[in-house]
Amino acid sequence: MSIFLVGAGPDAESFPEVFDLFAAEVELRAGPGRRARIAVVVHDSGGAPMTRLPEYAGPLQERVDCDVVPVLLGNGGPADPAAFAEVDGVVVGGGLTPAYLRGIGNASPTLAQLVRRGVPYLGFSAGAMVAPGRALIGGYRIDGIEVCGEECSEGLVDLEVREGLGIAPFAVDVHAAQAGTLSRAVGAVAAGLVDHAVAIDEGTAIILAAAEAGDYTVIGAGTCWDIRERPGRGPGLGGGAAVVTARTAGPARN
Repeated sequence: MSIFLVGAGPDAESFPEVFDLFAAEVELRAGPGRRARIAVVVHDSGGAPMTRLPEYAGPLQERVDCDVVPVLLGNGGPADPAAFAEVDGVVVGGGLTPAYLRGIGNASPTLAQLVRRGVPYLGFSAGAMVAPGRALIGGYRIDGIEVCGEECSEGLVDLEVREGLGIAPFAVDVHAAQAGTLSRAVGAVAAGLVDHAVAIDEGTAIILAAAEAGDYTVIGAGTCWDIRERPGRGPGLGGGAAVVTARTAGPARN
């Protein structure tokens, strides 16, 4: 089963492929004759996450016979890890990345175990950013230098890397070309905060076969920007320590 990391929020009309692939894996995981269970994690900064649930649940229910298990963040404490018991798929939505990490960070051992057991994971925007073990969760400055627009800061000033869910082997940024966050991901690698990052455009996703998989497949209409430390160069913003490779839809490769 796979880990799907999407560069924006859900859009079943313009980017149905990611829902199609995820739903097919959920159905396979559930097996014949059993109704699938999908946990859908949603946060809404306005305090009404239930209003955003249909954006995620609707396209899934159109594709697979399933029960949606809502995991609603923002109305109290963190999510109960027991909410993910016996699910056949996990969806984590988009919104404020720090809020998602606060809400489900305590469930990271449970989620990592589910993925290791073959439960597919689908993360949109914030849900993609919190997936790595070292998660880039926001900020727009490194050492006082702006590396992206303040409107992309997630409410943070300095770029922050925190412990994430541990189900992706590299840091992830999203809305890369559209919001200019590619430069933030490059800055994170150049500064030595992470040694590998992938910045994903909107309308685009990457698919990993396992949490530790270095290879991934790109799907969708945009570009994924693979950013790695340059061998033999020490860290330091502006030091030319990052190598960027642009990848578009095609087969998995390292």
